[in-house]
Amino acid sequence: MKAYRWMGMAVAVLMITAGTAWAGSSRLGTAGAPEMRLPVGARSTALAGANVGDVSGVEALYFNPAGLAATDNSTEIMFSHTDYLAGMGLNYFGLGQSMGGLGMFGVSVKVLSVGEIMRTSEIAPDGTGETFSPTFSTLGLTYAKRMTDRVNFGGTAYYVSERIMQETAAGAAFDFGFQYDTGFHGMKLGMAMKNFGSALGFTGSDFELNQRLNTDDPQSGNKTLALSSASFELPSTFQLALSMPLIQGVNTFSLHGLYQNNSFDVDEGRVGAEFVARKALALRAGYKITSNTDDLFGLSYGAGVRVPLGANHMWVEYAGQQVSDFFDNVQTISVAMNF
Repeated sequence: MKAYRWMGMAVAVLMITAGTAWAGSSRLGTAGAPEMRLPVGARSTALAGANVGDVSGVEALYFNPAGLAATDNSTEIMFSHTDYLAGMGLNYFGLGQSMGGLGMFGVSVKVLSVGEIMRTSEIAPDGTGETFSPTFSTLGLTYAKRMTDRVNFGGTAYYVSERIMQETAAGAAFDFGFQYDTGFHGMKLGMAMKNFGSALGFTGSDFELNQRLNTDDPQSGNKTLALSSASFELPSTFQLALSMPLIQGVNTFSLHGLYQNNSFDVDEGRVGAEFVARKALALRAGYKITSNTDDLFGLSYGAGVRVPLGANHMWVEYAGQQVSDFFDNVQTISVAMNF
């Protein structure tokens, strides 16, 4: 009964905090901070992010913070690099550390580099000869704990920062997650509410203009005029997931399914399958199901190999995402180690 009590409390918290995610699904394309939705880590990316129910360890920092408590390792680290659309690069670092009976703590850093963009102006629409490089980053602090032998709960607080030339937008965001091992043939359930926070807006010196208005006294000096940007909300989502191993033992085969409610997009489903041979070689595939005909992404796929490191091990993994139009496929490489 204790496990069910924790499960009920976790569900209640997730449903309350996910209110904004369930509210406004008709506001398509009006959210900001899209970098918060970009997946990291090759394993879960190859599974289309459908494994929220059983993701564990440092990999769970992004997908479901509750999964950080699902590992028996004392320390885990992960590096991930993604060659994203139009030459953009996504880099990620995650660290998970056990604190004994206190639970697990994690730190994560994600940086999206857009690359160089030619600067234009009203008087130089073809370019001023200068370039600028927008950067979007998030810094996360995660806490997760095993409430019982079947229930994990966790949360992440993010500092979100975006910079374009001299303009910056910064604020806080939160993720909450829950996992429940049903005890029925290895089936696990997961829920996660992601990117919940207040609206952000850009400020900076490039919004300021120093000039004299036509209505001013000709003898008067210039005035500093400041413009303002519109605020934007975060791309919050609410996820329900189920993971089920069909084959268990030295070789495993698992299926994953997820329903995702998007506050600024149509709802979608995600499915994934993973085969692991002798706990050392993994093959994966995933697919996103959506009614959005303009969605760029289709099939995802990947593989991983386990490399022994004495008493520990390292996973080296790859994932690809098919892109329907205009761009090359997205490629992700990640390395995860435990100590």
